[in-house]
Amino acid sequence: MKFFVDTADTTAIAELNDLGMVDGVTTNPSLIKKSGRDILEVTREICNMVDGPVSAEVVAVDADSMIAEGRALAKIAENIAVKVPLTWDGLKACKVLTGEGRMVNVTLCFSANQALLAAKAGATFISPFIGRLDDLNLDGLDLIADIRDIYDNYGFETQILAASIRTANHMSDCAKIGADVATAPPGVIKAMANHMLTDKGLAQFLKDAAEAEIKIV
Repeated sequence: MKFFVDTADTTAIAELNDLGMVDGVTTNPSLIKKSGRDILEVTREICNMVDGPVSAEVVAVDADSMIAEGRALAKIAENIAVKVPLTWDGLKACKVLTGEGRMVNVTLCFSANQALLAAKAGATFISPFIGRLDDLNLDGLDLIADIRDIYDNYGFETQILAASIRTANHMSDCAKIGADVATAPPGVIKAMANHMLTDKGLAQFLKDAAEAEIKIV
């Protein structure tokens, strides 16, 4: 499973990228706002940092304006994936932009029917939102599984990009289901390394090493 980092924080991206943990980056207007930077400037910097797809989201709501914004965003770098919402106009924009050879990430997916439409429109990525479904006492992971079944049944090439990931367990669960990509905040990715038994075992090893006066260099 590929790891995308869901942030516009270039320092956090650089740290994970140096460890080989970054296969791509996803951004959205909220993350751009949080960065406090100009969208074109920060997106260009991110694209220069990573080799994989960098999702940059349109802010228009009608198809023609989405297409115009998507074309403008795609000029930033070759690895831009234009991000459009899963609305009827968003699907129209997806069809046009993918027809022009651009990567398109269709976001805000909350049902298998929506994911099926996105695949038919030629989306490069579909972004089902796990955490937001969980907030409504629905199982977001069930949606990932349903989309996986549908796409495998018919050989759709659209990649499942699990989004709105809140916990480290979400990451491993998505990997078991067969999501192609999971995008998560830097803190969630780093939390995957944590385990209380690791901490306990390390504390014991350090105690024993100190008592035995073990020195390596």
